[in-house]
Amino acid sequence: MTYKVKIEDVSKVYDLNRSRTAKLLSLFTMGHFYQEKPFYALRDVNFEVMEGDSVGIIGLNGSGKSTLSDLLGEVTVPTQGKIDIRGRSSLIAISAGLNQELTGEENIRMKCLMHGLSEAMIEERYDDIVEFSELGDFISQPIKSYSSGMKSRLGFAIAIHTDPDVLIVDEALSVGDETFSNKCLDKMKQFQKNGKTIFFVSHSAGQVAKMCNKAVWVHYGEIKEFGDAGPITKKYAEFINKFKDMTKEEQLMFKDKMISRQQEKGMEIELEKYRRPIKNYLPAMGVVGLFILSLLNQIYGVL
Repeated sequence: MTYKVKIEDVSKVYDLNRSRTAKLLSLFTMGHFYQEKPFYALRDVNFEVMEGDSVGIIGLNGSGKSTLSDLLGEVTVPTQGKIDIRGRSSLIAISAGLNQELTGEENIRMKCLMHGLSEAMIEERYDDIVEFSELGDFISQPIKSYSSGMKSRLGFAIAIHTDPDVLIVDEALSVGDETFSNKCLDKMKQFQKNGKTIFFVSHSAGQVAKMCNKAVWVHYGEIKEFGDAGPITKKYAEFINKFKDMTKEEQLMFKDKMISRQQEKGMEIELEKYRRPIKNYLPAMGVVGLFILSLLNQIYGVL
C-alpha cells in the first residue's frame, strides 16, 4: 500500500525577538546570520500515513499540534523538509479560512469555490451544508457575530461537504455542545469507512484511542511517538496523569524548560548552519569583515 501523506525531515521555525542588533548582523552578513532567537515549533518530523488511516495528534498545549495541523492543511509551509499529500486536504479549525466580515452564506460559497467546486455543485450542496451546521437564520449574519461553537459548526459543515481526500480536524470539536460533537464524530466514522485519511487533534487520549488506528505524540516540537494508537495513547495518558499531579508552579517550570530547549536547539542548528558562510564570506570584506567576524565570535561563538 502506498502512502497518502508523507512528511520528510520537516521543521517549522519562527524568528523571535528580532532586535536592531540582529537586523544589523543580517545586513552585514548578507542574510547568512539573521535569527536572534530561532524557535523550532517543529523539528525533524518524519512519518508516513496510509490511505484510510485515522491519525490522532496528541500533546500538551504549545507542543506543536496546531503547527503540524496547519502544515498538513497547507495553511503554512515548512521552513525545512517536504510534505507530500496525494490528494486534496481540508483543515477544520475554529475560524480557519473564514472571513469575519462575510456572512455564513458568503463564506460557504467562497470556501467551496476555493476547494474547486463549481457554482452548480455549490448550489447542489448548499442546503445540506446549512442543515448540517444547524445555524438556521444565523447563516445570513456576519461571521464576526458568531460564537466559537458556531464558527466550528460552519467550518466542519463546509469541509465535509467538499469531500476532501485528507481531513484535518484541529480542536474544532472541543467547543459547542456534545450533541453536535457526536454528530461530527459519526460523520468522521463515515469518512473512515469510505477510506478517507483523517488527522484528529484532540486533548482526549480516550477519544483518540476510540476514533483512530494511529497516533502522533508531539512533544515540544519533536515526535515522541508514532504508531498504533492504543499503546501510544496509553503512554500519553500515564504522562498526563503525572503532569496533573504536579503543582502549578512545577508545571510552569516544566513547560519553560522544554520551551527553552526548543530555543537552544534552534540556536545550535542556526549557528552550525551559518558558521561556514560567515567564516568564508566576511574575511573577503577586509578589515571591516574581520572586525564583524571577531564581534560575532565574541557574542555568539560562531567559529
